[in-house]
Amino acid sequence: MDKHQEVREQNQLLDDMEAPSLEQMGNSEAEQLADHVAALRHQIEEANYQYYVEDNPTLTDAEYDQLMGELQRIEEEHPELQTPDSPTQRVGAGPGQDVAQHRHPVPMLSLANARNEEELLAWHRRAQNILPNATFAYVCELKIDGLAMALTYEKGRLTVAATRGDGLIGEDWTANVRTMRVIPQRLRGEQIPDRVEVRGEIYMSTRSFEKLNEEMKDSRMFANPRNAAAGSLRQKDPRITATRHLDFFGYQIGYMQGMDFTNQWEALQLIREWGFPVNPHIHLARTLDEVMDYCKKWEQERFNLPYEIDGVVIKISDLAQQQELGTVARDPRWAIAFNYPPTQVAT
Repeated sequence: MDKHQEVREQNQLLDDMEAPSLEQMGNSEAEQLADHVAALRHQIEEANYQYYVEDNPTLTDAEYDQLMGELQRIEEEHPELQTPDSPTQRVGAGPGQDVAQHRHPVPMLSLANARNEEELLAWHRRAQNILPNATFAYVCELKIDGLAMALTYEKGRLTVAATRGDGLIGEDWTANVRTMRVIPQRLRGEQIPDRVEVRGEIYMSTRSFEKLNEEMKDSRMFANPRNAAAGSLRQKDPRITATRHLDFFGYQIGYMQGMDFTNQWEALQLIREWGFPVNPHIHLARTLDEVMDYCKKWEQERFNLPYEIDGVVIKISDLAQQQELGTVARDPRWAIAFNYPPTQVAT
């Protein structure tokens, strides 16, 4: 037997030996291993944040895979160190049972629609009639054509991910959402609320949509990116969701305990600080003319975006004004969707 063969067999023997459990280790050794696992997770999540949120990759694919492989190996050898929010869990567990329901603590309201400038002006007049002496600031946000999602975090950790449903009760797809690297398992930043619900839109880029349909050309293809995003999320097997390229933009705080915020613009900054992507084209407008200019601009430029939009959402920013304006039926009086004409119709 040559020397290299002997070394290979010795290494294989070491690989085949069962790793000692934490109980079998000394306190110092067990603490060092736990600290190393925590460091690996931090490196991986930081790389995910830089790649998906900051668009600034800090690791090569090989470096990322090496870190992930080491973490997977340690967790397999020491299952007691594995946690639901570990980056290794993003690959998805096996198929689940029937989808559970989740009751939203704060209803996820729908939006009234404006199809032209006159209807937008009518919405504005109604708000002014209720608050005649108020001066409004407006947050303009591109209306991403995707699937609304409510993400609940407790002590900074993701605990529930639910669809809008009927606004009162949605579907719990937490296991599938955990596979999305763009969504943080833990909130970033120094100020973390005790409990918070971040709302946003899961979507699929036009490039990922075209690639997915190309892969599925011999089976049933998706009609549009919105259907592709919804269908990819609603998979009984989270491992399938993990293979689909889904993205996310945060756009609202549903409720929060342990911190306060005063307006929608501030909420968007908090959402970004916590590690979520926020659409780069959000705009704070001071007049209704500025709002209308924004709507007209993106009606022309929407075809240059890497994802589909079907309009603009306009929100009166001040939270106290939102509460005074209230809702009618299931539509908030402080927000409206300015919808663009459809780009395709059924024949």
